[in-house]
Amino acid sequence: MPRPVIAFDLDGTLIDTAPDLVATLNWVLTEDGHAPVDHATIRPTIGLGAKAMIEKSLTLQDRAAPADEIDRMFKAFLAYYADHIADESRPFPGLIEALDELEARGCTLAVCTNKGERLSRLLLEKLDLIDRFAAICGADTFAKRKPDPSHLFGTIKKAGGKAGQAVMVGDSITDITTAKRAEIPVIAVDFGYTEVPVRELAPDIVISHYDAMIEAVEQVAPHVLNGFGR
Repeated sequence: MPRPVIAFDLDGTLIDTAPDLVATLNWVLTEDGHAPVDHATIRPTIGLGAKAMIEKSLTLQDRAAPADEIDRMFKAFLAYYADHIADESRPFPGLIEALDELEARGCTLAVCTNKGERLSRLLLEKLDLIDRFAAICGADTFAKRKPDPSHLFGTIKKAGGKAGQAVMVGDSITDITTAKRAEIPVIAVDFGYTEVPVRELAPDIVISHYDAMIEAVEQVAPHVLNGFGR
């Protein structure tokens, strides 16, 4: 019998990557002659990706840039970020204990993110978490990415599981939409990166700390842990 799979988004769900992402953004902006942006202002847009962060930052400064300039800034962003990917990024409180408990309950853990796979692996390796996940699937792992459900289906399959024995955990409309299209239960965390509060996006349940993770899984998908107790 396949082990149940808990598939996590990465940025804003597993790891608080905002400090390094915003620091990288501000480096790119200042190198290009623009003013840096406030952390709290840009944080909600992190889930939309680096290009969106750059474009939003320029819009806030009443600036505009052609596509080729955005592409150049984006490439500079990726290069700098790779060298500073885990300077300040850390797991959210309670995550490690939640992962331990899920594994003790017989679950397989996976990552389903729109961050590139290489950067995702690099981040998890730097934080000594890479071995916790049976599959780490990024925006470029498959032909399509979230919110296309095939990204989530592919992640679950790569982890050795089946869709009927899986749960998605995320922090944004992208994660919630992906799970709903895949007809897979979704748990939303409310401490991530989103312009719209996750409670307004109708996930199956919302948690505010990882100490509520096991109870949430039991509530949204009791069949997932059934038979896989301690």
